[in-house]
Amino acid sequence: MSTGKSDRGNETRELLLVTAERLFAEYGVEAVSNRQVSEAAGQSNNFAVGYHFGTKDDLVVAIVRCHSESVERRRTDMLAEITSSPDLRDWVSCIVRPLTEHLASLGSPTWYARFIAQVTTHPAYRERVVNEAVSTRSMQQTLEGILRLAPRLPEEVRQERSYMGRLMIVHMCAERERALHEGTAPPRSTWESTAAGLVDALVGVWLAPVTARR
Repeated sequence: MSTGKSDRGNETRELLLVTAERLFAEYGVEAVSNRQVSEAAGQSNNFAVGYHFGTKDDLVVAIVRCHSESVERRRTDMLAEITSSPDLRDWVSCIVRPLTEHLASLGSPTWYARFIAQVTTHPAYRERVVNEAVSTRSMQQTLEGILRLAPRLPEEVRQERSYMGRLMIVHMCAERERALHEGTAPPRSTWESTAAGLVDALVGVWLAPVTARR
């Protein structure tokens, strides 16, 4: 393949990714077909998504991976700084801040937070997307640090609080992104202050007492 043709192929692939992310964020994955993505991206070939990515599942994962490198790099750098910190807040920050810093770096408008909110609540995509996020080395290190410093919790409570934390991060980021896009006032003025609020809340979740079951 010539360099020019390869470059055009990469440009088309990038355009399809950006277009799909926006459409999925706005309308939901279920409501948008591969053909609609191709048309919205200005492709005369209605099968462009299939040619470049395969199935819609593959397209969803490709969007996640397009952003994951930046998030993972930021988390790895943070972990190198905190090493074996005894402060739970440092480890919780390693979950929150890599994402919020990445979103801040994208400028405005962004679509990724709303895209993640869509796919992590969709039964067909949730497990695969969540597994993509939690299976990385840096995330595993971060989770191990949190569990080492959090109070000992019954397994079902630990799972529940992990789920609560994921929902808080995903949907608070999505709501801020939506507010910025719509020009309404988000609860926090910056992504940095949004991260601080999330870290405060998540530390509270992990340290909260457990009500005895009756």
